[in-house]
Formats: sequence, C-alpha cells, structure tokens
Amino acid sequence: MTLLSNLMALFPLSVLFLCGASFIYAYYFPHPFNFLWPVAILYIYPVFVFRLVNLFVPLKEGSFDLAQKKYNPWWGSHQIQLIYFACPFLEGLLRLVPGLYSFWLRLWGAKVGKNIYWTPSIEISDRPLIEIGDQVIIGHKAHFISHVIIPYKAKISLYVKKIQIGEASFIGAGSRFGPGVKVDPDTQLPVLTDGRVNQHFKSGNQAVKPS
Repeated sequence: MTLLSNLMALFPLSVLFLCGASFIYAYYFPHPFNFLWPVAILYIYPVFVFRLVNLFVPLKEGSFDLAQKKYNPWWGSHQIQLIYFACPFLEGLLRLVPGLYSFWLRLWGAKVGKNIYWTPSIEISDRPLIEIGDQVIIGHKAHFISHVIIPYKAKISLYVKKIQIGEASFIGAGSRFGPGVKVDPDTQLPVLTDGRVNQHFKSGNQAVKPS
C-alpha cells in the first residue's frame, strides 16, 4: 500500500479522536455553540475530506488491482465512509427528516432526484456512485453496493460502477444491487430482488442478463 493509502486507513480513527476531543472540550467549556462541534465532525468533516481528496485523485469507475502498489481512489473513499458502516444510526437519523438524506447523498456527489422515500434501514455502501430519479420508493433494508472485490491468487480484483435507478421505480424490501445495476423508469421490483453485476431491469419488472 502507498503512504496515502495508509493515511486514509487511519481516517476512521481520526473521526473518533476528534469527536471524543470535541465532547471533552464542550464539557469543560459548556457554551451552546461548542456542542455543535461533534455534529460537524461526524457529518461535515468526512464529506469535506472526501471532496478535497477527490479534487486531486478523483473516484473512477472501472476494473482495478488492489494488490498493486498504487493509490486507489475507491479505497480512500471507502475509508472516509467507514464510520457510517460501523454506526448506521448516524444516517438513520437523517432519514427521519424529509429530504435531508437526499441532500446528504448529493453532498457526496450522488445524483438524487426529488420526492424519494427512504426507509430507515437502507444501506448505500458507495454514496458518490449512485443515481436515483424522481419519485422512487426504496424498501426496507435495501442495500446498494457499487463495488465488488474478487481475490484471485496474487491479484485482488476490484470492479467499480455506479448504480442507476430510474424515476417512479419501486425497490422491494431486502433487495441487493451490485455494481453497474440499472433499473429503468417505472419499474416495480419485488421483495428480495438481487441485482447482479451490470444487470439491467427493464420497465415491467423484466430482468435482462448483463451484456
């Protein structure tokens, strides 16, 4: 791993350290404004670092070998988002306020439409790599993963591609979508739908094999 890769691996620890330090600071200096620091560290600090790093080493789609001694932007973005995998309630709180979670995803670079209904327990593993149209309903415990890693001998293959969901679609509870999944507009997918890599769901709930 490169020096930058090792530094990014420490990012989750930096969030915990800064958050703990901000709580201690607010305790000893109990000004109302000081209690906003933990919120800023949990929600603003990771987005800011991602956007800054992305300016110099932008996140890209494609196939990569993680075993190479070369910094991979996906690795960095994954480490920055790791706090939300470990503590999913942080984003669950955002989904209680209409429109706030969609705004949150847009901060990460996602393309998100209007009037989307998010159930509290959905999971998005790669926030910048998702596109969702207007009037979409996302079912309970749906999971969107825009990457897949396949170890093979000395190679660790990584495939990254955004997930696209067309407007006015319905995603059933417990559905799981892999990288490159595309859902056409006005498509209704049932409970526990599994979208394989690059699978295309056409309107009328008809799955098409990957090209």
